[in-house]
Amino acid sequence: MDLNIALILIIAANVVFSFMGFENMSLMRRYDFHVGSIRAGEQIRMFSSGFLHADVPHLAFNMLTLYFFAPIVVLNMGSWSFLLVYIGSLLFGSLLTLYFHKDDLYYRALGASGAVTGVVYSAILYAPNMEIYGFIPGYIFGLAYLLFSIYGMKAKRDNIGHVAHFGGAIGGYVITLCKAPYMFVDNQLTVIALAIPIIILFVMAKTGKL
Repeated sequence: MDLNIALILIIAANVVFSFMGFENMSLMRRYDFHVGSIRAGEQIRMFSSGFLHADVPHLAFNMLTLYFFAPIVVLNMGSWSFLLVYIGSLLFGSLLTLYFHKDDLYYRALGASGAVTGVVYSAILYAPNMEIYGFIPGYIFGLAYLLFSIYGMKAKRDNIGHVAHFGGAIGGYVITLCKAPYMFVDNQLTVIALAIPIIILFVMAKTGKL
């Protein structure tokens, strides 16, 4: 698999900054996603938190996922649009997290999951029949993952940043469709399937069920 320079730089930045955080907890605390600090004016955390990870397995899982899915996006969109999907999805994830946790001033999160999930969903839109884990069609995985994220947001039974995952997925979905509107015709069923849980999320939020 040929590695694109943009992908190499993103992986390198995640590895370098994450290991800096592993060695310096105060650095991690200074740049992680912390609602109280963001609301006090430290908006940089909405971006910097996406390059920090809790531990090596967390970092490895995100970077391996990115490594396998990013080339599909780069191949179809080019390097600059891939970067747009990655950064845009990171910020979508942070914005949605801030929206749902705006009153929880002590809420903290970190990781590239939102950005990586956005890349995954962009890849699924381009290749809906790609096999994930060797047997799951991409569009089925996308639908199930978003529905699972809604369940996780509602249940609040774990420490997984389901909101960032969901926000990132929305970012990847929206940016990709804006860049490739022909998908509304060519990949109509995939576009509709991935829109269903997004609509469910906002209906639940609007009716106070999250």
